[in-house]
Amino acid sequence: MFTLRNYDRLCTDTGKINHFLEHARTGFLGLSQEDIPYVIPLNFVWLNNSIYFHGAAEGRKATYIENNPSACFTVGENYGTITSPIPAGTDTAYMSVIVEGAILPVTDLNEATAAMQVMLDKYVPGYYNRPLASGHVERYVSPLGGKTGIYKLVAASVSAKEKKVIPNRMYYEGMKYNTDRT
Repeated sequence: MFTLRNYDRLCTDTGKINHFLEHARTGFLGLSQEDIPYVIPLNFVWLNNSIYFHGAAEGRKATYIENNPSACFTVGENYGTITSPIPAGTDTAYMSVIVEGAILPVTDLNEATAAMQVMLDKYVPGYYNRPLASGHVERYVSPLGGKTGIYKLVAASVSAKEKKVIPNRMYYEGMKYNTDRT
């Protein structure tokens, strides 16, 4: 485990971290195989201390996971640029979370259905007029013709960093230092 270099940016508020992970839209899954890294963007849900995602049950991602289930998942949100009278003091308001652990295929149909229901509720809330049927999850084939796998990255560690927004210093388009500083 690495020590955080910029300790003042550490976020340990688990409620805030959970809320962030529950609402962030895209995360990046980092895998490796034989010293070859592979990072891909994914839709996901944070549920029961795990990142759930789905994808083709065959292909590069599935092969990497099968050969090395150790992974990390990174989510970051940029909230804008913080201005400063000193150019080197210009900064970014953000939050980021890294989840590290091992990926497991979700083989329990009830767990898979529950995770996919949470995903539907996150990305298309209220769109469907009834809950996801487990039979749909069991039989689902992607538009490309392949079987879909559902996976979870069980968190062995979760770390978060943030730089909070400073309202009166946030950059906006057209802002000029000489005329708009407060």
